[in-house]
Amino acid sequence: MALRPNVTTTFEVDKVIQPIYTGGDVDIDYEGQILVACIGEDALLTDLSSGQTLARIEGDGEVLTTLLITPSASHVITCSRSLSMRIYFLEPANDNSRLLNPILQRTLKPHTTPVITGAVDRTGTLLATGGADGVVKVWDIRGGYVSHTFRGHAGVISALHFFEASISDPDTEVSARNKSMSERPKSDREDVDMINAPAGDNDSVAYRLASGSEDGKIRIWDLEKRKAIATLDSHVSVVRSLCFSPEQNALVSGSRDKTAIVWDARNWKSRRVIPVLESIEGVCFLKEGMLVCTGGESNVVRVWESATGREITEEQAAEGEDQGIIQLLHNPSLDFVLSVHTNQNLLLHSLTALSELESGGIIDPLPLLRRISGTHDEIIDLAYVTANRELLALATNSEDIRLVSLASEDIGLNSPSTNHYFGADVALLQGHEDIIICLDVDWSGCWLATGAKDNMARLWRIDHPNKSYGGFAIFSGHAESLGAISFPNQPPPVGSAAHSEPLAHPPPFLITGSQDRTIKKWETVPKNAVKGERRTPRALFTRKAHDKDINAIVINYSSTLFASASQDRTVKIWSVEEGEVQGVLRGHRRGVWSVKFAAKDTPPISGDSGPASSSRGLVLTGSGDKTVKIWSLTDYSCLRTLEGHTNSVLKVLWMPLPQQNKDSESDVPRQHHNRKIQIATAGGDGLVKIWDAQTGECDTTLDNHTDRVWALASNPVDNTLVSGGGDSVVTFWKDTTSATIAASSEAATQRVEQEQMLQNYVHAGRYREAITLALQLNYPGKLLSLFTNVVNTSPPEAGSLSGVREVDEVLRTLGDEQLFTLLLRLRDWNTNARTAPVAQKILWILVKSYPAGRLAGLRGKGRGRGVGEVFDGLKAYTERHYKRMEELVGESYLVDFVLREMEVGGFVGEDVGREVLGEGVQDVIMV
Repeated sequence: MALRPNVTTTFEVDKVIQPIYTGGDVDIDYEGQILVACIGEDALLTDLSSGQTLARIEGDGEVLTTLLITPSASHVITCSRSLSMRIYFLEPANDNSRLLNPILQRTLKPHTTPVITGAVDRTGTLLATGGADGVVKVWDIRGGYVSHTFRGHAGVISALHFFEASISDPDTEVSARNKSMSERPKSDREDVDMINAPAGDNDSVAYRLASGSEDGKIRIWDLEKRKAIATLDSHVSVVRSLCFSPEQNALVSGSRDKTAIVWDARNWKSRRVIPVLESIEGVCFLKEGMLVCTGGESNVVRVWESATGREITEEQAAEGEDQGIIQLLHNPSLDFVLSVHTNQNLLLHSLTALSELESGGIIDPLPLLRRISGTHDEIIDLAYVTANRELLALATNSEDIRLVSLASEDIGLNSPSTNHYFGADVALLQGHEDIIICLDVDWSGCWLATGAKDNMARLWRIDHPNKSYGGFAIFSGHAESLGAISFPNQPPPVGSAAHSEPLAHPPPFLITGSQDRTIKKWETVPKNAVKGERRTPRALFTRKAHDKDINAIVINYSSTLFASASQDRTVKIWSVEEGEVQGVLRGHRRGVWSVKFAAKDTPPISGDSGPASSSRGLVLTGSGDKTVKIWSLTDYSCLRTLEGHTNSVLKVLWMPLPQQNKDSESDVPRQHHNRKIQIATAGGDGLVKIWDAQTGECDTTLDNHTDRVWALASNPVDNTLVSGGGDSVVTFWKDTTSATIAASSEAATQRVEQEQMLQNYVHAGRYREAITLALQLNYPGKLLSLFTNVVNTSPPEAGSLSGVREVDEVLRTLGDEQLFTLLLRLRDWNTNARTAPVAQKILWILVKSYPAGRLAGLRGKGRGRGVGEVFDGLKAYTERHYKRMEELVGESYLVDFVLREMEVGGFVGEDVGREVLGEGVQDVIMV
């Protein structure tokens, strides 16, 4: 019988979908290509076009309060609650990728209180910071010094904005103003400040800084004269946003007093007060200052005419404070407005409709170009959807389902508005009124079922080629939250209409389980329904199933049985047709969180008590008692219990069976796959484990989550495993077992060849090649044997330090890594009295061959492994050996004295004395 090869299951992280924004400040560069956002204490730079993470800037342990990027994306500025401000220079990576390397240039303490807001001028050379102390400071970014300090605000600085205002020549301005005021009627003089006149030839540009505070006042600072030239006090609440239009020579301010005010930069009087009637958090100019865009607590983006204050977007329903807008970002070069929301979503709104706006017209709300989920919150469940498994459906502790793209290639990298890259949000399925707890997908991937805390289940139709994602049916009847839902997984017959056109044929039924401890079987389409008619689905049967909450439901491969798992520590097997209990699985000591039927062709496995038949099938369960159990449906007995998780097992999964007819690059991986039956489990300990169902041993443990792992799914096409957890991270695990086995086999073959080559070198006396290869293979025993033979060479070659000139040459030409490895070996050999002479000899040769500076600069690959530690070890044992030799020499004098005295007394002959003293006499005779 052939021995079973020792193979190891390996998985590696292939791709990761992780948070890019978790709250705080957000900024973009002038071209709208780089997004910089707060991730708790860190800052993350993301390519808006491809979703690629360009760089991550680690924080100082405190939450960031201000985050900015210069228009040219040359610098990033971070301010935290630790009162520190850091300026980073963004250096492009050396390779051809778009990755950036943040280099810390300066760490400063800008204010005595945390920095609340900041602004960078259009040239990227000046930085303004506003603190909770009411002080505004202007910094030179490259120089790192303060150029201006402005005081005057009575409260926290809440908004800052650099701009360049057009002002008239003072003499010309005064004469023109006097002349115009004297010649015009009074009514015209009252409206003169409302006229938007273009800048004249005598106008000049003045560099200004506008600052707003929580007292509602706005101050305009002249950077040249270093003083405030105007104080605008029309607002009665916190000023949250400021923006300037050079075309209109006007400043707009948005406040939480529910108004936006347009100010004339010539005389700093109010041109227009826009009654927005909602608390404003962001404001900006659009279309060369002709329009004003606002966003606030109602969570909608609205557009107004700056001259008349008329809203040009149709009325939109408010969505509540929990989803309000906290920031608006826009640059004149961009064709979109980026809105930042309290639920960590970033929305890109198209501005193309504004180009077709007619005078006095009304337009629809700005179209949504793209949705970016800053974080997916706690991922409760997930599933592959669409026929080609191109999308991933996520239940993210909210009332919506997010469809995420799994595109393998980046498409349309020239525009940040594209969403075809890996991890991009494709659609949002809205309809539930409370958090979605469970979901399931049918065999085709075109139908998705969800259950939520609103006591309802919904059926969704996923038509990805036509970009259609909508609700199909609502199942209402449970008295409490739905915790489990399942589709039949048996595909219809090949060639049937349901198989060829799955979008037109929803699954025939689904089963739900609830906290009301009942299960219901629903018909998705009533049998007597007319084609195209929408009718309310009804429950085919309702059963009182368990004594506690139902956590999971799954239907077997033939759609004849289904299993329900509950907090009452039992799993029940039911008939799909009648809804009658067929068996009960008892054995878990805590509630059962997950249950799965084995696939149709799963081979039988051996239980703890011997071989067991799986003709009726196998069931896998995971429980809060930290164990996984495999059950036989023949007698409903437990075949095997798997232990290894340190917390509740939340999800279990049978890994897809290997394709028997699929050719492999090597025989070893194919044999391995034909033999292994594997299961995957996810637990509250944040780990994913892969088990061998035959032996019950854990093949490998996958660790990439920092919180409990709720969701687990596999791609039947390529065996990719995907896990989602409470840390908002989705990890895609690639099965690298075949590659690992092939690499191990190749490495083993190469090692055997090298060992044979080493033996050949030793046999042929080719010490140079032998020593080099022994160092490369890390064979200390072979190396010691070689050096022992060299040192004991008799007679030694003339002029050689070691005894063989060839070995001297090898020792003189070692690389740093080889030299350090050899010193480690010498240290080990020096600890043994029998091998110490060889070690001392080689060490003496190395000291003679290399300068002290090179030896002192050697370092190993491991952290903290310096040559100093090696020499300390050599020194300790060398001193011990010399002490032992000195003691032996001293004892030899005593022996010599005793023998001499014995010769004088006639007790021994001279031959005995010579023998003891090593003078060539062979026998010792005691008289």
